[in-house]
Amino acid sequence: MIAAAEIRPGQGRATDAARRVDAAAAVGGGGACELVVLVAGNPARGDDALGPLLAERLVALAIPGLRLVCDFQFQLEHAVELAGARRALFIDAHRSQRAPVCLTEIGAAADCGRASHALTPAEVLAVADRIGEPRPPAWLLSLRGVEFGLGEALGPSGRLVLASAWGVLRVLIANPSDAAWRAMAARLGR
Repeated sequence: MIAAAEIRPGQGRATDAARRVDAAAAVGGGGACELVVLVAGNPARGDDALGPLLAERLVALAIPGLRLVCDFQFQLEHAVELAGARRALFIDAHRSQRAPVCLTEIGAAADCGRASHALTPAEVLAVADRIGEPRPPAWLLSLRGVEFGLGEALGPSGRLVLASAWGVLRVLIANPSDAAWRAMAARLGR
């Protein structure tokens, strides 16, 4: 069972949705973090808004034991957000996948990446390993995106993906076991 609420927004977002995520940071309290959710996406780039829109919904639920981090991209600094969590879930939109929603268990990359920002989730895990930061088992919830143009709204296919991803995310949060998450990953396919 998830025990205490803690929500940490990223930096640099300028939308109303992001401000609501920022305002929700005050809801957090101390206690154990059962799940850290790291979300990447840009609300001003069409389907890239899928992750931030899911983050808004999570904030509205005020789930105890959930730490939420929302930013434009995964960065080096996100490695320290993994500490103390029992499980990590990265959420991001991707252009190159067939299934609308995929869930994959991930490990650390062999390399930490060549940049200080725009890392993959596996590279964030590698950074955690390199700096000696304890990290939990990690998963990637990948959302199929089609339209990523600057200034575009979420497209029709994006709205369908959002609805599907929200259903999957709610099941994952309600069933926080490796077996349940692996079963969901198998059902979703790639």
